[in-house]
Amino acid sequence: MKIGISLPVREMQNDLNAIRDFAQAAEDLGFSHLRVPDQVFRTNSGHLHEPMMLLSYIAAITSKIELVPSVIVLPARQTILFAKQAVQLDILSGGRVRLGIGVGGSREEYVALGQDFHTRGRRCSEQLQVLKSLWKGEESRFEGNFDQIQGGSLNPPILGESIPIWIGGAGVPSQPVIDRIGQFADGWFVLCSPDQFAEVKSGIDHAAARFGRDPAEIGMEAGVAVVGARENEWKDRVRGWTDMGLTHLCLRTLGGGLSVSEHIPRMSAVAQELPLDS
Repeated sequence: MKIGISLPVREMQNDLNAIRDFAQAAEDLGFSHLRVPDQVFRTNSGHLHEPMMLLSYIAAITSKIELVPSVIVLPARQTILFAKQAVQLDILSGGRVRLGIGVGGSREEYVALGQDFHTRGRRCSEQLQVLKSLWKGEESRFEGNFDQIQGGSLNPPILGESIPIWIGGAGVPSQPVIDRIGQFADGWFVLCSPDQFAEVKSGIDHAAARFGRDPAEIGMEAGVAVVGARENEWKDRVRGWTDMGLTHLCLRTLGGGLSVSEHIPRMSAVAQELPLDS
């Protein structure tokens, strides 16, 4: 199982030295990936940097760790522009990008960005088709309900065959989200409880089979806080998710009231108790 960690951006704010040190320490400790949240324009969102821009900075100061914006509220963004940004981050990082995608739940953010909140699910499914087409680097033509492409291509193209797409939703995803994961996703972010996991996974497995895909090829990532109210439970929770067969975990030092200087020591202490690759 791959174990990554969330970048505590709300706590570190504009302290780029702290952000740099945390990212580099996570890489040096052997964490597999670094996750960064996405909110563009919301009331009381807290101090958040735009994730694609922030990860471009981190790409330049790291060399191995996977970069995971999670989750990008894709239907609130222009499809082709985001496709280009993803290609650029893929190139700047040497192919270390895994995209987290979701539809979000903030009506005000959609209104501010000039997009329709009510069609976000259908638009997201269409956008995923457009992204996969554009990333091939070939002449693209697409006639959809939301995007129309009459030729042209992204140049330069991505480095590999595709950029992995992981989908996040509610704790217990709705059927359209389950279908979207089954049809398009390389993985999904587990936000349900361990008691709900088997039922949610079964739904996704059945959806994947309906679309002619092997459910075993779809990864799963849960989050575990190592600070705060559940700090004493984190090792048991890691073991529990491991026993359930998850492919990925993401640990969090954020949200527990740590000062900026306390995040790296806490991360380092946790890393000593984990089977991380160096």
